[in-house]
Amino acid sequence: MAKKEETTSLVEQFADFQQFKHIDKATMISVLEESFRNVLAKMFGTDENLDVILNPDKGDVQIFQNLEVVPDGEVSNPYTQISLSDARADQNPDVQVGDEHTREIIFADFGRRAILTLRQTLQSKILDLQKEAIYAQFKGREGELVLGEVYQTWSKETLLLDSEDNEMILPKSEAIPGDFFRKGENIRAVIQKVENKNNNIRITVSRTSEEFLRRLFELEVPEINDGLINIRAVARIPGERAKIAVESYDDHIDPVGACVGVKGSRIHGIVRELRNENIDVINYTTNTELFIQRALSPAKITSIRLNENDKKAEVFLRPEEVPLAIGKGALNIKLASKLTGYVIDVYRDNGDEFNDDIYLDEFKDEIDPWVIETLKNIGCVTAKNVLAMSRELIIEKADLEESTVDSVLSILKSEFEE
Repeated sequence: MAKKEETTSLVEQFADFQQFKHIDKATMISVLEESFRNVLAKMFGTDENLDVILNPDKGDVQIFQNLEVVPDGEVSNPYTQISLSDARADQNPDVQVGDEHTREIIFADFGRRAILTLRQTLQSKILDLQKEAIYAQFKGREGELVLGEVYQTWSKETLLLDSEDNEMILPKSEAIPGDFFRKGENIRAVIQKVENKNNNIRITVSRTSEEFLRRLFELEVPEINDGLINIRAVARIPGERAKIAVESYDDHIDPVGACVGVKGSRIHGIVRELRNENIDVINYTTNTELFIQRALSPAKITSIRLNENDKKAEVFLRPEEVPLAIGKGALNIKLASKLTGYVIDVYRDNGDEFNDDIYLDEFKDEIDPWVIETLKNIGCVTAKNVLAMSRELIIEKADLEESTVDSVLSILKSEFEE
């Protein structure tokens, strides 16, 4: 009865280890065989004359010991030799001295201690393999959006479990200020880094990274996932405000409208996920001046001076526009700087040079609206922005007809003639 229980226990070891994830069948068989050989080597002093045959599907193992047949009374090592009479008594009556005799070893006969040692060896090896497999799997997924269930919350971090019960850590520093989690709640995050320290795998996820916002837009906006719209730049102050610059590869698709959705249907879900973080979606452009102008929206800029080498921009605005450019807590200007890659300095236009400047929109009765939009696209928002540029430069940058540029210059100059 005891032997039957031990045999059942041995079979259960296979059943248990078949459940391990991330390990393929061939590797599992290799580990099982190596574990058996390690235990047998300790018992017999060597495993070189042992054959181990595994059937993990059925959960059984066969072990055969190959022994050299020697004359009776001349056995010097019972683990590698067998006497002639013992070999013939073991269902091999025709065996001769010098032959090889094979006998089956029943592992369960060695008792509970041997089975326990085997189990511990298996657990140790398979656990190491699991960690290596998990590390390799998640290391290649850094930057990927994941869904995790809140398992436990501590003061400095939250433990999440994915669908395969892999542990992920969300540090408090990587959580949005408004985050409050309950056990069992499902939350999204992005895999920030995967570390293997002393064979301990740590998967750190983040909800404050700019990559998280990027992945949420990819999830909510099919055109981004399809490659029709590209996210060119992202800037965030988690829980407060964010700016994202997008461009379309299809002239028929408005990238800003596609990201926002009808009545904000697409962006509302992202805002809720980010704990009501305000998101500004703007059109990306290679025109640096215009890009900075859009990044500082809703402020209206009078003029910009760029220092391309130092990546600095001096932005001039009317006094009433300065607070809008800076924003509450300087959020707007900080995000605009991060988004454009330029250090932005804001100045008030109090001098006579700009006091009487006029926005181009005020000339819609005299200048075609499409011409005004074209001039805005090259960074000319006001009349003096246009007049500050040479005729040739306007023709080159705006790609307008000479007659059109001459007409615009004439209209704008006449406005400032005394």
